[in-house]
Amino acid sequence: MRTLQKLFLSLLILPTLVFAQQLPTPPALAAKSWLLIESASGQELASQAADDRLEPASLTKLMTAYLTFAALKQGTIKLDQAVPVSEKAWKTEGSRMFIQVNTQVKVEDLIKGMIVQSGNDACVALAEAIAGSEDNFAQMMNREAQRLGMKSSSFRNAAGLPDPQHYTTARDLATLTNALIRDFPEEYAKYYSLKEFRYNNITQPNRNRLLWLDPTVDGVKTGHTEAAGYCLISSSKRGNRRLLSVVLGASSDNVRARESLKLLNYGFQFYDAVQMYAKDQAVSNLKVWKGAEKTVKAGFTRDFILAVPKGFAPRLKAELVSQQPLIAPVTAGQVVGTMKVTLDGKAYGEYPVVAIDGVPVAGVIGRAIDTVRLWFN
Repeated sequence: MRTLQKLFLSLLILPTLVFAQQLPTPPALAAKSWLLIESASGQELASQAADDRLEPASLTKLMTAYLTFAALKQGTIKLDQAVPVSEKAWKTEGSRMFIQVNTQVKVEDLIKGMIVQSGNDACVALAEAIAGSEDNFAQMMNREAQRLGMKSSSFRNAAGLPDPQHYTTARDLATLTNALIRDFPEEYAKYYSLKEFRYNNITQPNRNRLLWLDPTVDGVKTGHTEAAGYCLISSSKRGNRRLLSVVLGASSDNVRARESLKLLNYGFQFYDAVQMYAKDQAVSNLKVWKGAEKTVKAGFTRDFILAVPKGFAPRLKAELVSQQPLIAPVTAGQVVGTMKVTLDGKAYGEYPVVAIDGVPVAGVIGRAIDTVRLWFN
């Protein structure tokens, strides 16, 4: 399933808007880099310098959170587990949740301290609990970044402290955030909309102003260093649609919130969400050679939704181009074709179609018969 998710993101060919002249120009933001995507498809709606390598500051904590949630799912750590606070974690610079050296803190408190209070000390404590050391954890971060398809990212620490080799891009951050929301929906809903957290008799508010300004915003994370400027990744769900905005390098806390909201409103106002196919719906039944079954159901393992300029939905057309010959074994989640989408006959996007079910290899006789048939095909 994770391989499929990576393929879906990495093979996604972003659409060319063939009627851009009829649409309002995407907003110009007061920031270094930005990106707006439709979460369901990863489809880009607006961007500026989205592939420029920049310092991520505390947006790094999204990767730390992703690995923490993965460790919880795997049973490596538990929410009520008491984690000893090392001197390194206690001394970590920058924003803190104020954990004390030689004490123990529950994993769930560290998660809240990392997400709500943006505690660098909490990140180091979690990294040490999961990987034994922050250096080992950084290696895990880079491996996970590669697996998720983050092609222009390099991590050196768990909190986002400045380092020449610690960088990412708006596009990679969107990939990471989308994966976190998709792979850990319960954890995302539980922690990222919290407006404050109190620990060690100190109450700190969530730095994401949009949680107060827009009730449809349910996350995600702020970041700031002198070099990075003020950064904000925001996610808003209105109806059945979720948009994700990444704004990097704004001049102030107020500006990053304002510009993020501007970007989200643009996407919701000028695009409609069109469900092309439902999760596990058979787009087609494709011929399988040398298999125990003669065909395999091809489609998408989650609702396939595209963002379309308002009023243009009836003019969309989709065509499945299958990979042939398709020879068994076929595994569930294997890419078996490409969905080519056009708008008024012009290319709008191409998306991988996968096998909904698996097809094992046929017996000796079945394989032999299909081998002969393939000679004549």
